[in-house]
Amino acid sequence: MNGAGKLDGMAFGVREFELALMHRMRDLNPGRVEEALEAMGASRGELRAAHAHWTRTAHAPRAPKGAAAVRRALGPAPYRGSRTAGSLRCQVLRWPLPSWPGLEFEVLLGPGGQLWNQWFVRPSGAAALTFAELVPWTCVVADVGASFPGAVQLDGPAPQHWTVDFPHAGTTHRARFVYGLLQRLEPGPASPFPHVTDPQRDR
Repeated sequence: MNGAGKLDGMAFGVREFELALMHRMRDLNPGRVEEALEAMGASRGELRAAHAHWTRTAHAPRAPKGAAAVRRALGPAPYRGSRTAGSLRCQVLRWPLPSWPGLEFEVLLGPGGQLWNQWFVRPSGAAALTFAELVPWTCVVADVGASFPGAVQLDGPAPQHWTVDFPHAGTTHRARFVYGLLQRLEPGPASPFPHVTDPQRDR
């Protein structure tokens, strides 16, 4: 497999990397993960093995870490760029993955090469979506922020989880993300956003 590396003597490439991501996504959207496994011809055992292997490697003293680990699994990043964060200049690496067409997996590195963030993004920029278009596995965090004025991003309850509360049609909704990829929508907290004019109220 192109870009596949061998960790602890076991091949770990694009397929295994995708499965490792899906293992965490299963926390919030097990049904969608099951559909993906069937489409890939992968078993639950393979899903667990990919997750265990990726986790074990992250703690192995001599194994590559951060962006180096991603590069070892996926190969050189097709996109390399930079981004300003405050007064700092950060490096941006992105890879397309077969299971999520139209989106890319992004790694953000600090000035010293430290891994600051890793999640899915829309390479063409955030999309303006209607509420009906908020479909799991097709939207990223920035899409919700661009589509619903007043959206508030919150810390997620677990590593690589994000939560965004946003107003729509007079009601607060909560979007749950894993690796920046929408997994499901839930009712938000009781207090709405009365100060926000919702341009999608009637859409």
